[in-house]
Amino acid sequence: MGIAERKAKEKEELKALILSAAKKLFAEKGIEETTIRSIAREIEYSVGTVYVYYKDKTEILHELHQQGFAQLGGEMRSLFNVSDPMERLKAIGRTYMNFALENTQMYDLMFNMKAPMEFIKANEEKTWKEGHGTFDALRNTVKDCIDHGYFKGHQLEPLSFAIWSSVHGMCSLYIRDRVKAATGQEPDELMGSAYEDLMLLFSRK
Repeated sequence: MGIAERKAKEKEELKALILSAAKKLFAEKGIEETTIRSIAREIEYSVGTVYVYYKDKTEILHELHQQGFAQLGGEMRSLFNVSDPMERLKAIGRTYMNFALENTQMYDLMFNMKAPMEFIKANEEKTWKEGHGTFDALRNTVKDCIDHGYFKGHQLEPLSFAIWSSVHGMCSLYIRDRVKAATGQEPDELMGSAYEDLMLLFSRK
């Protein structure tokens, strides 16, 4: 390995270390309480070293935001080997819900924080590839369901959005500790039952 290749490898390794530390601190302390200084302290490097790779916390948030969507979208697209579209739709929903509940800070960053989207707009990124790719996994499955006789009388785009927003709403209520407070029910049990009822409703021809 030449000098240039080694330096490039070291650069990528350090960037990965910074992102890993930021993700850990976001989960432990919350996104608002995490600072560039605390990230530098976590990896035992100077604050200046972190600034060499990321100009501010928003840029770190953006990169983690992209990684989160790449992971979620990849997990959803891996279910395209399920030939029955309705069973695939149910599996996609479960995968989405599991991702949200197992990665609550990441999910908040991906769907509830403005900063990553403000970064995208500020940098004039006209196509948000990760977001489009993730939603397309759902939309293409809904289209397959329609082609197989499900959802008669419904239109693809609004229906896909309605399904996504329904599952997203349940996940967000769970993450923000609103489920038990509002319903008096145990969140984990209610979430599972509510999802199965939702899928039963969706699967009716």
